[in-house]
Amino acid sequence: MKKRVVITGMGAVSPIGNDIETLWESIKKTKPGIDFITGFDASGIKVNVAGEVKGFDPVKYIDKKEAKRMDRYTQFAIAASSQAFENSGLKEADYNPERMGVIVGSGIGGLGTIEEQAGKLQSRGPKRISPFFIPMSIVNMASGNVAIALGAKGLCNTVVTACASGTNAVGEALRNLQYGYADIIVAGGTEAAVTLLGVAGFEAMTALSTKDDPARASIPFDVERDGFVMAEGAGMMVLETLEHAKARNAKIYGEIAGYGFTCDAHHITAPAPGGEGGARAMKLAIEDAGIKPSDVSYINAHGTSTPYNDKFETQAIKTAFGESAKDIPISSTKSMTGHMLGAAGAIEAIVCAKALQDGFVPATAGLAKPDPECDLDYVPGKGRQQELSYALSNSLGFGGHNASIILKKWEE
Repeated sequence: MKKRVVITGMGAVSPIGNDIETLWESIKKTKPGIDFITGFDASGIKVNVAGEVKGFDPVKYIDKKEAKRMDRYTQFAIAASSQAFENSGLKEADYNPERMGVIVGSGIGGLGTIEEQAGKLQSRGPKRISPFFIPMSIVNMASGNVAIALGAKGLCNTVVTACASGTNAVGEALRNLQYGYADIIVAGGTEAAVTLLGVAGFEAMTALSTKDDPARASIPFDVERDGFVMAEGAGMMVLETLEHAKARNAKIYGEIAGYGFTCDAHHITAPAPGGEGGARAMKLAIEDAGIKPSDVSYINAHGTSTPYNDKFETQAIKTAFGESAKDIPISSTKSMTGHMLGAAGAIEAIVCAKALQDGFVPATAGLAKPDPECDLDYVPGKGRQQELSYALSNSLGFGGHNASIILKKWEE
């Protein structure tokens, strides 16, 4: 029999807040974190806006010497995980560290380190490469360092499914907890790819918005959308079996109830026509949660602000939900955060948990001119107070990766 899995801790580093409280207040006030790029000179490229993390100090969470030996994406993961761990009350709890695991998703890993060290190689030769280059840049080092920081000696894994990584990490944690492979798993996603190489690479694909107005750059489901806005950060959750959480009298913030994931097997970057792979992922998540499509009261869409994604995701939602699709409020919080790539799904799972807890539907900020082909209730401009029971979060990644999770409002 599958065990129930609950959320007992959450942490965030994001363009709209470096802790859960600030993140959620920004969401409720529809306060975007997208602005002109400050982290590097963007004068040589067409893209000049991003969702950068502001005011982040890794030394608050990591020894100064150790922090210098970590890429920014790992620093973000440790910060968000430390917040979630503190939030969970586990520091004072009695638990078996061999039954605590870590699963972190990241689409790219230490891109900033790769860019920096490649520059040194070209300008100063191979002898100037840092001995920490490899352990700073490889994608599994976020999960490895989180495990070290928290003393988690159970399963330790890394998910790399592009923009679906964060959602897949939470989903895989759900599976492992449901079937008894762990009692506690710290799960989520992290990314720090807002670098010249990262932005120029996505620009070369014509995937990014080239608008000069930050307020009109990430506008999911708007007819004037022209691409996504790169962003960075991390979202981490402490997930536990209900049995384990209750035994230590933990505060419970929500429940992870279902998970579905599929592959388009269609194209390396373009979604399948009609979003059929995404529709199957949603149907599987709903089935896994043991609910009906009409039970879902909020959808946090992948909603990237690219012409194809938003159109096909709309079609996918209609396929998965049938007649009830038109009655469900749907929003893309990427309109406020930008697209955090491998961290996106984790932050959006946290947003769903808070939405269920507070009975609040986030807005799609900046949605001023709805696309006639995106004709569902996309909550333009301002959020709503509304009682919610189940929320679904979608993440759709390059390579045809589709992941959906169902969260449930906590009740005994």
